[in-house]
Amino acid sequence: MVQLTVSGRDTAYVWVGRDTGGQPDPAAVLLRRAGALLLGRPDAEVVLTHDREGRPVARVDAVTGSVELSVSVSRTAGLVVVAARQAGPVGVDVERIRPLPALALARRWFPPAEVAWLGDRPEAGRTADFLRLWTAKEAVGKALGWGLRGGGLRRLMPPPGLPLRPVPGTELLRVGHPPLGGDLVLAVAARASAQVDVEVVQRPAHGVAAERSASVERTSLPVVVRGN
Repeated sequence: MVQLTVSGRDTAYVWVGRDTGGQPDPAAVLLRRAGALLLGRPDAEVVLTHDREGRPVARVDAVTGSVELSVSVSRTAGLVVVAARQAGPVGVDVERIRPLPALALARRWFPPAEVAWLGDRPEAGRTADFLRLWTAKEAVGKALGWGLRGGGLRRLMPPPGLPLRPVPGTELLRVGHPPLGGDLVLAVAARASAQVDVEVVQRPAHGVAAERSASVERTSLPVVVRGN
């Protein structure tokens, strides 16, 4: 079993696994693994449920009461990603880099400042930069508990990268992009006023097939608009 690096700091942990589409659900398996490692109980005792705001949590029940762990899930073709954090809400989103009309999508969905930033980026990496902004918005929405509703696509994101950086306009949200390698873009968000570390516990290279599978692409992106 992959071991955690325990530093005593506020840390969001990330696991990457194959999404076979079968049963048991690979996401549930990873969520129970996260709960077992971070809550110190056997996988079988971890209950997957939701908090009062609708965010997923992993819970263990004991005589002294229940203990909950904030978790988040994202999928893309052939992969499932799970994040878990003890100190508060967490959100995660993953996308595969693939041909997209990045500027056209940005003009349709993003605020002008992000469109301008994207237009100034090197064309060769523009799609990846678009997906970094997109996954950041998704991860922040999951950490908040309401996804992209209420103008989430228009919410301004900080420049992509690490460490997790404050989302403009709020001191209680941070988001960043831990590297996974290959054609994957990962974003992790946390509700926190201070810095949050990120540890990728299990990467695609840890015995997890990272190449595309025959499963259907599952993505949060809307219908692609034509043009550039």
